[in-house]
Amino acid sequence: MTRKTIFLQWLQIVAGLLVFSLGVHLTIYANIGLAPWDCLGMGIAKHTPLNYGLSMTCMAVIILLIDLAQREKIGYGTIIDALLTGNFVQMYNDLNPFPENQNLWMGIVLMVIGFVFMALGMWIYMKAAQCCGPRDALLVGLGKRMPKLPIGLVEILLWAVVLLLGWLLGGPVGIGTLISTFGAGAVMQLVYITRCGLNRER
Repeated sequence: MTRKTIFLQWLQIVAGLLVFSLGVHLTIYANIGLAPWDCLGMGIAKHTPLNYGLSMTCMAVIILLIDLAQREKIGYGTIIDALLTGNFVQMYNDLNPFPENQNLWMGIVLMVIGFVFMALGMWIYMKAAQCCGPRDALLVGLGKRMPKLPIGLVEILLWAVVLLLGWLLGGPVGIGTLISTFGAGAVMQLVYITRCGLNRER
């Protein structure tokens, strides 16, 4: 693999994370409750000098170290994801000129649109084929260590622990938390199917 190829893959990863982070920002701006990891990040930010972005970055680096301890495969994408995603979301949070959303239905619309951007960003990121993000690697590692449990159940248990910690720290929990937990995957799957279909037609 040439340096030019690696550089282009890095650019693709960063581009994907920028799109993905915009989606995460929209789910935060929706102001109807956060997904478990974001809830934990906001909770940590409430009790430390760190903002949301730095909280998520520190958490991602810790998870990355756990991935390494579990001997999970990581790549350039895993490291770039850990270092940039939270800060990209914080950048969008800081640049957003609009007042905090106060309408439930608008919040639901914003959250669904956020899921679409997250799915598109993940699709762009994954096309670079430089391994998954640190939280996905953590899930895979935990799944290997609990072989008797379906990976879906392991994911639910992980989310439950993360959400509980976030809630105890004062992170936002609401209807958006339920929508994120059960709806994000469906929207992302729909986007992946659509994108794959477009690629086959080309």
